[in-house]
Amino acid sequence: MAATATLSPLLTRSSTLLPKPLFSQTPAHRPRFVALRKPVSSHERVRFCGSSAAAAAVSESVETQVVKGDEGVREEGRGEGEGRVVLPTNESSETLLRIRHTCAHVMAMAVQKLYPDAKVTIGPWIESGFFYDFDMEPLTDKDLKRIKKEMDRIIGRNLPLTREEVSREEAQKRILALNEPYKLEILESIKEEPITIYHIGDEWWDLCAGPHVESTGTINRKAVELESVAGAYWRGDEKRPMLQRIYGTAWESEEQLKAYLHFKEEAKRRDHRRLGQDLDLFSIQDEAGGGLVFWHPKGAIVRHIIEDTWKRIHIEHGYDLLYTPHVAKADLWRISGHLDFYGENMYDQMKIEDEQYQLRPMNCPYHILIYKRKLHSYRDFPVRVAELGTVYRYELSGSLHGLFRVRGFTQDDAHIFCLDEQIKDEIRGVLDLTEKILLQFGFRHYVVNLSTRPEKAVGDDEIWEKATSALKDALDDKGWSYEVDEGGGAFYGPKIDLKIEDALGRKWQCSTIQVDFNLPQRFDIVYVDSNSERKRPIMIHRAVLGSLERFFGVLIEHYAGDFPLWLSPVQARVLPVTDSQLAYCNEVAVKLKANGVRAEFCHGERLPKLIRTAEKQKIPLMAVVGPKEVETQTLTIRSRFGGELGTLAVDDFICRIKDAVENRTSL
Repeated sequence: MAATATLSPLLTRSSTLLPKPLFSQTPAHRPRFVALRKPVSSHERVRFCGSSAAAAAVSESVETQVVKGDEGVREEGRGEGEGRVVLPTNESSETLLRIRHTCAHVMAMAVQKLYPDAKVTIGPWIESGFFYDFDMEPLTDKDLKRIKKEMDRIIGRNLPLTREEVSREEAQKRILALNEPYKLEILESIKEEPITIYHIGDEWWDLCAGPHVESTGTINRKAVELESVAGAYWRGDEKRPMLQRIYGTAWESEEQLKAYLHFKEEAKRRDHRRLGQDLDLFSIQDEAGGGLVFWHPKGAIVRHIIEDTWKRIHIEHGYDLLYTPHVAKADLWRISGHLDFYGENMYDQMKIEDEQYQLRPMNCPYHILIYKRKLHSYRDFPVRVAELGTVYRYELSGSLHGLFRVRGFTQDDAHIFCLDEQIKDEIRGVLDLTEKILLQFGFRHYVVNLSTRPEKAVGDDEIWEKATSALKDALDDKGWSYEVDEGGGAFYGPKIDLKIEDALGRKWQCSTIQVDFNLPQRFDIVYVDSNSERKRPIMIHRAVLGSLERFFGVLIEHYAGDFPLWLSPVQARVLPVTDSQLAYCNEVAVKLKANGVRAEFCHGERLPKLIRTAEKQKIPLMAVVGPKEVETQTLTIRSRFGGELGTLAVDDFICRIKDAVENRTSL
């Protein structure tokens, strides 16, 4: 079972439905969407039509509710609320899985009825529905409507789905008769026998391992929707043909479909790419190249706050901060193994004075070189070093996605060098530090996985057992529930992965704690023990946020751009009623800035428009100044989250902001 935990002093292993707070502070006049999740297994098999291959996907049961209320941040959904719809998953509902799998077949049948020259490939069920890839001419939204109508007709005919077992030779004969080259390739990849085929009536069939519903009439046509079409390379290989991939969603009832569409619409409203542009936070410039992030002034302020918070907490936890180069000799990456095992993700080498250099894809070798600058004693341990280090990794242009998939990014990297007997305490310390940092940014719900030794690994059994036990003991000591992924660790050591849960209940991989038996050996790092003998230390890699770019994207979507007061790039905007108050407004803005308040002074428009603009730009506080405020040397405060706060003296306003920032609250 996928483990969920709540970052609080008392943690439960209960699998009951846990209400999750929507951390986005939303104006009272706008409906809010709340997603509640209960834990299920984090491993969902995705079976591809045409083979018995399976892929893993994360899936949770989602409970959705649209709430119209007048509060800012609050928890929703305790008890049986009116209008609440539980969305099942493929893992929790065998019926839903069968419906989605059958929908993929029905869609393929409909496509080939409408477009006889289309060649079919694969069509799996996925987390929110299904897709199928076709070799055919490009499709449009109008084509999707035609296909959906044909699907409805097939569903309405209530055609039976029947399973047939055939020999490999018979399957090959039938595929050749239909001239389906992709199916022939799929057949060649299937190792087990007999070969299974599923028929829809006696009109269409596909290589498939199942399962399916008994007949197409089982599907509620009003609970099925075709969502989009996209290009996809066959087998994910850019050298192979580009296919047309049609995505669809399917549910057990029309009510579930509507709830899913609400969820999808809310996710669209929170899209960090749109909000990043609307709020002028960041951009990716075509002139500079894809996947390279430009942090605009407002986004840079948020990054500065993230970095300061990160550095402060690391120093409190005994880490030394580092800064290291962005390039290194190619030989360094050869020693580390990156050239052999990670070369396709690295940028080409550059020749400098007859030596080859390369942009770094990782920070680890640099930290090892700093460790090796002197011979360490066992008394020096643990050694903890941390860096916000920018790395560069090659990604295909088609895989780039806003801040979530980029080519240059800054990792919150840290490494711990310690003795065998210190592993547990160091891991526990990392868990405490992770909890402290994530709580700062409003993340309290997550999933934890512990991955153990794979079949092929470096290091002897004893050290693997000791390290794995230390990770388990640290998690148990912390009181966090977790799932063990047997054999899922890296070849060089066991690891802990932590996925944070955002306001919509989506899981984001951020924190990783990885024991490494490989790099210490490759770089031959040692220490002198109590017997004056040289021994190999334990090395622990760890990241809390993952990368600043990706974490910033998650933050934007988590808060829907409505950052809390302490994190907001602009905390207060001073607005005059007329130009007669400009001088006083300027004085106020200067005083706010001098006291550490991130303030702006805006004018040149009528007050209602200035207020609307501030609302649109999600400014937490507005200080309105008219003749009365000038006379009394005060401000009339309007809060984006709390409404009208009345009239305050400037010093009182500053004190209230500072108090709210210190306590991570709003005004």
